[in-house]
Amino acid sequence: MAVTSPSSKPTVVSSGTDLDNSKSFTGPLIVVTLLFFMWGFITCMNDILIPKLQQVFVLQHWQAMLIQTAFFGAYFIISLLYFVFSMTKGDPIMKIGYKNGIIVGLLVAAIGCALFYPAADFHSYGFFLMALFVLASGITILQIAANPYVTVLGRPEGAASRLNLTQALNSFGTTVAPLIGGYLIFETVQTMDTDTAASVKLPYLGLAATLLAIAVLIKLANLPHIKGEGRIIADAGALKYRHLVLGVICIFMYVGGEVAIGSMLINFFSLPEIAGLSEAEGGHYLAFFWGGAMIGRFFGAVALAEFKNKNRKYMIIGAITAIVVTMIFAIYGQQEALIVLGLIAINFLVLLLGRFLPNRTLGFFATAVITLLLITMLTTGAVAMWSVIAVGLFNSIMFPTIFTLAIKGLGVHTSQGSSLLVMAIVGGAIIPPLQGYVADVTGSLQLSFIVPLICYLYIVYYGFAGSRVEKVDPSVEV
Repeated sequence: MAVTSPSSKPTVVSSGTDLDNSKSFTGPLIVVTLLFFMWGFITCMNDILIPKLQQVFVLQHWQAMLIQTAFFGAYFIISLLYFVFSMTKGDPIMKIGYKNGIIVGLLVAAIGCALFYPAADFHSYGFFLMALFVLASGITILQIAANPYVTVLGRPEGAASRLNLTQALNSFGTTVAPLIGGYLIFETVQTMDTDTAASVKLPYLGLAATLLAIAVLIKLANLPHIKGEGRIIADAGALKYRHLVLGVICIFMYVGGEVAIGSMLINFFSLPEIAGLSEAEGGHYLAFFWGGAMIGRFFGAVALAEFKNKNRKYMIIGAITAIVVTMIFAIYGQQEALIVLGLIAINFLVLLLGRFLPNRTLGFFATAVITLLLITMLTTGAVAMWSVIAVGLFNSIMFPTIFTLAIKGLGVHTSQGSSLLVMAIVGGAIIPPLQGYVADVTGSLQLSFIVPLICYLYIVYYGFAGSRVEKVDPSVEV
């Protein structure tokens, strides 16, 4: 595909990929999934930080949501800088390779985690926001490098399935984070001064050490070295693709809606008319929300995989369901297990309705979320609580599916398109404070769910229409 460069001296780097898509890349995929787990864990820790720092610094809902603004704002700023740099100097990830890009992201994220220690000592909310920004900057670099890396590790037809599988490990991180983080930050404060943020020091120092250890592992691992598809060109060619531009908006809406819902859940569960749960108890049920995303992504990885025998898909999904329900029964009891089984059954029916096609499945899942949010807003008690928890199960396949649909057919502009999509994660910085503002103005957390509901309306459009790939005229300059 011919492209033009706005620079008089475009950066052109001879490179290539020695990947043979007929080979198995199971080993490299296992290593890379560690990254997805870690940034899922770290991202969901924000849902624990919000009520904790709201208590410590006596914040209103919208002020507490600035935690998400600082965190997801980094996605926008760092991705924007990356995109501008790639327009003038060439794509940096394509130059240094995906592996080195991943290591840089891990090191920056580790520094951000370490900054939580002085933030707690200085008792400064602004310092915490700065630490979150640095942490998220590292994760932004990881996202730009790791997501497209997974899509090229194998046959193109299985890209959506592979990304769903690795995102399932991301969701495992978001599932255990409320349990571990809630225990360390809330329950251990019984022996500390509850008016300080000292309880966040140990968890985030532990995260910093873990990120450094993974960086060493990635450095030593024998990962396929991929730089690009022939050459690196300085231009804004990714913007020529309509389905990518609409996909950027879709990622904005999805991440904004998901983060806004997750950020409100602990406070929502504490309402007397909903469940009247404490923060620690709410953290346990928050794990159901993120756990649903994990289960759904495992389903998505199987459903969107290229199996010759469809019965094999059903058998694997059935086995996953049996394991999950048995575990929930053992840990929480019969009632929770039956509820989860019913929700999984509905989820599977929607998968069948989508006929295992990524775009159709995305559209029907977004429709299901809209229905669940309406039930959450119009009911009370257990019905409202479990309706909003079920949103996690249907959120499951959205990010990896949107991402895969949006970068389809981008060729040499794949990494640049990835940076634009990661930039759109800034939705997580903008939508949650907006929902918090609506909650403050109306005095109703339930009514505030209208904000993410609007986001999912756009996702329905992208799934059914906006994701269609149209031919690009190579003579068009951007």
